[in-house]
Amino acid sequence: MGYFGGWPPYVSAAERREKAEEAAAKAKKSGATLTSIAPFRGAIAKTFWGKAWCDNLERYSDYASRLPRGRTYVRNGSVIDLQITPGEVRAQVMGSSLYTVTASVTQVPEKQWKTICADCSGSIASLVELLQGKLSNAVMERICKPGSGLFPSPKEISFECSCPDWAGMCKHVAAVLYGIGARLDQQPDIIFSLRRVDAKDLVQQAQAGLQPSSKRVAPAKVLDDALLADVFGLEMADVPKPVTKANAAPQKAPLAAKTAVAKKAATRKVAATETRVKKPSPAMSKTASVAVKRPRGRPAKEKKPV
Repeated sequence: MGYFGGWPPYVSAAERREKAEEAAAKAKKSGATLTSIAPFRGAIAKTFWGKAWCDNLERYSDYASRLPRGRTYVRNGSVIDLQITPGEVRAQVMGSSLYTVTASVTQVPEKQWKTICADCSGSIASLVELLQGKLSNAVMERICKPGSGLFPSPKEISFECSCPDWAGMCKHVAAVLYGIGARLDQQPDIIFSLRRVDAKDLVQQAQAGLQPSSKRVAPAKVLDDALLADVFGLEMADVPKPVTKANAAPQKAPLAAKTAVAKKAATRKVAATETRVKKPSPAMSKTASVAVKRPRGRPAKEKKPV
């Protein structure tokens, strides 16, 4: 990247932005698809993993003098294209001219990746979220851990730029590396692609560590059907309640005992009926005694036939 013909003329940020917009429009007209870093103010990254990437860059003491200019370039929209593929980053940065930047990142060592997977398996709170591509903060903290995470060290990354600057890291390369930090805010999974590892390994490690729960749900935590109907507006079907000591029906007497009781009741009823029939009432007894009473000494007269 050496340059012996003198430095190109200085180009202001406003002029660079205008030239970047023209280059992007020209590329779009020709059918090219660019993924640029839009101009912004303030912090380059807002998520802790995006910030962690930028912090990792600033540990590169060899490139400290180039990093501030790179932050300026990425904020004013000079990075008009940023493509991240497994192990490689390709970008176009507008300076005094349009420059091409290429960065290569080595694959993370297998032993280091296995250690990361083992450490993350105990931090995955929801396997469903991980399968949906939602990485928990605990997992991302482990992935972003300096030295033993997925962020490359200076010896694991190499880059080149088409600009005339002779430095190992020019301001255009610095802008691209900061652009990766900004892109991580929206796409944290690109770090896996960049280090050429498969995020599914985290899922497999989590599945291996999962144990089926033998705990029963406490009755107090189970919603009643009526409450479910009120909450969700549903008509719940009548479901028979489980039998407990409180609502258990009294046990029925055996059939033989029931039959014996019925026979005794029938016998008592018949006996009471016979007693009432045999015992005459007082009125009937008096009528009978009057009918048989005759005067003494006089025979009864016989009625002559008419």
